[in-house]
Amino acid sequence: MENIKKLSIIIPAYNEGRTIHMILDRVAAVVLIKGIQKELILVNDCSTDDTEAVLLRYSNEHPELSLQYYKHEVNKGKGAAIHTGIQKATGEYLVIQDADLEYDPEEFNDLLKPVFRGSADVVYGSRFLGGNSHRILFFWHSLGNKFLTNLSNMFTNLNLTDMETCYKLCRTSIIQQIPLKEKRFGFEPEITAKLARIPEIRIYEVGISYYGRTYKEGKKINWKDGFRAIFCILKYNLFT
Repeated sequence: MENIKKLSIIIPAYNEGRTIHMILDRVAAVVLIKGIQKELILVNDCSTDDTEAVLLRYSNEHPELSLQYYKHEVNKGKGAAIHTGIQKATGEYLVIQDADLEYDPEEFNDLLKPVFRGSADVVYGSRFLGGNSHRILFFWHSLGNKFLTNLSNMFTNLNLTDMETCYKLCRTSIIQQIPLKEKRFGFEPEITAKLARIPEIRIYEVGISYYGRTYKEGKKINWKDGFRAIFCILKYNLFT
């Protein structure tokens, strides 16, 4: 059975001042299985709203939390913020948590279960697997996600159902050794391609819920990111 003392939770943020305190409340409220402690790593990607003020105030008001705050002086992209968080992580495992309200931190425990069984080095949280609740939104987004996942699977020889998911839990010592290049939304296909090439790595998937946002509510990804993802799938599977 895996011995995990601490989970590093990486939260990249860009212009999430209106809602980020809510996701921090949810993360703080989660009681992890087996007494695992939480390390919160907040990376502000040069937000232009009050994200920094909200995060600093939250940190001061919650001294009981193990909370680290980092700021990019120029906007580099979500992937770059995740890179920063990965290098700062000290837990045996780490997980990525978006700063919006689309994913439920209570499901960290679902991601951890395959690890505790001694079965997994990496666990993806799939929005298309299992019977968890999902907000009904964009048909073309879901179709695009499935197309990108299938294209990625063709090259990696994995049978993932949701390559583009935010929830990726990984053994920290593994992911910190992977040279990551993509600074924006190309992070997902890049990390999947590079994980798939590691000999004997054990990758699992568990079903998660999903509470998607509309563009009016702050959703940022668009069709251009979809084309970048296709480029990254080809680049990191064929030419790297």
